[in-house]
Amino acid sequence: MFQNKSVLIVDDDPDVLTALEAIFADTGATVTTAADGNEAITRASADDPDLVVLDAMLPKRSGFLVLEKLKGKKPPGAKPAVIMITGNSGKRHQTWAESLGVDAYINKPFRMERLMESAESLIGTPKPE
Repeated sequence: MFQNKSVLIVDDDPDVLTALEAIFADTGATVTTAADGNEAITRASADDPDLVVLDAMLPKRSGFLVLEKLKGKKPPGAKPAVIMITGNSGKRHQTWAESLGVDAYINKPFRMERLMESAESLIGTPKPE
């Protein structure tokens, strides 16, 4: 599904990192992880991922500041695609993320299928007709 695609997973919960890393690795993606916002910026700069799955609340630098750095002044649709995942159910944070250029916003807890459907719509290989 994600052959020749790279995914950076950023979350401070080791269980979430392990689960998401396994799911994306099973799709054929090259997966890297980061446990805080500063590490996320470093890895994204070094690896130029196709997709970043980004927790909103992170130590050292929030997911929103990471998102702002990743999307910056890039045109819409430029790499990386970013899916923000968060335990905060408020609309204010979603609106803020959207203003920074997030590609998808998913509230925790979420079904893994929902995350994978979002990822596929953003970076999946088009199916032959």
